[in-house]
Amino acid sequence: MSERLILGIESSCDETGLALVALPQTGAPRLLSHALHSQIDMHQAYGGVVPELASRDHIRRVVPLARQVLSESGKCMADVDVVAYTRGPGLAGALLVGAGVACALGAALSKPLLGVHHLEGHLLSPFLSADPPEFPFVALLVSGGHTQLMRVDGVGRYELLGETVDDAAGEAFDKSAKLMGLPYPGGPHLSRLASSGNPGAFDLPRPMLHSGNLDFSFAGLKTAVRTHLVRLGWLDQADQLADPANAPVLADLAASTQTAIVEVLVKKSLAALKSTGLKRVVVAGGVGANKLLREQLDRSCAKRGIRVHYPELHLCTDNGAMIALAAAMRLQAGQANLTTEPTFDVKPRWDLSAI
Repeated sequence: MSERLILGIESSCDETGLALVALPQTGAPRLLSHALHSQIDMHQAYGGVVPELASRDHIRRVVPLARQVLSESGKCMADVDVVAYTRGPGLAGALLVGAGVACALGAALSKPLLGVHHLEGHLLSPFLSADPPEFPFVALLVSGGHTQLMRVDGVGRYELLGETVDDAAGEAFDKSAKLMGLPYPGGPHLSRLASSGNPGAFDLPRPMLHSGNLDFSFAGLKTAVRTHLVRLGWLDQADQLADPANAPVLADLAASTQTAIVEVLVKKSLAALKSTGLKRVVVAGGVGANKLLREQLDRSCAKRGIRVHYPELHLCTDNGAMIALAAAMRLQAGQANLTTEPTFDVKPRWDLSAI
């Protein structure tokens, strides 16, 4: 066998992702094709993800997306050697859709299954980039509900250095944006609004910046944003928030919010690098696409001779490519717990450092 083909299925929240990765006998895994459907438009009317709707939409999308990635790669279902799926963490119902489809395919094709940790997928996703990292490195994981700093010495060798004690950075972006009357998902809208604002206009806290450890806290920042909107008389006032005359002040508040979040992320990452003595950092997860974060981290690390690696922008969000890649790298490292027994043992809560 010259190479093994891994089909990856991602369905942990509000994106359905399928991908096919080739694992050669020697060398790095290669992404052959991937397809993604986002549920943003469906959830926008509710201002956030509705789990039941998310699960139902995954059911509608997963099979057509599987056919698409196979067609684009010139492969057929019988060519697949391993079916990988997101086992957790995530929304229980959404995870069960991916697990159910994976189990059905595994049984029909007599192929083994591999449950993948969602955050491990994010953490390893930069290995698909044009500038892949090398072990060891510090990883800043900033996906929607997670903000963590990890020391990564190899596949499956993860040490938690610090994590958020309440809201994650992505939640701080989204919740602050919602307070400002911006559409779901708020983070990208807040970043766009911030581009025309003054980042020093509002005095916002940098929670736990000087805590002496590598933990994070962003709930207080969101509360501070709310307090400023109360003082302006705009909290829950849709007409005021939408008034073009107030747009410059909202842009200032957005810029101040983004700057506070990014400053904490950058300084904590630098502290993690200093404490470990490592000279390489990987940034992964949806917030890793933030332009200001990339600019400030690149600038700070360049001064210190530290290499920074990111996933390609289209792979920052949840996607099947990162799941197939994580499975391929575990197979390559001899750490894959393959099973031929169909199982629906998903893990909505799952500690990355425990896998």
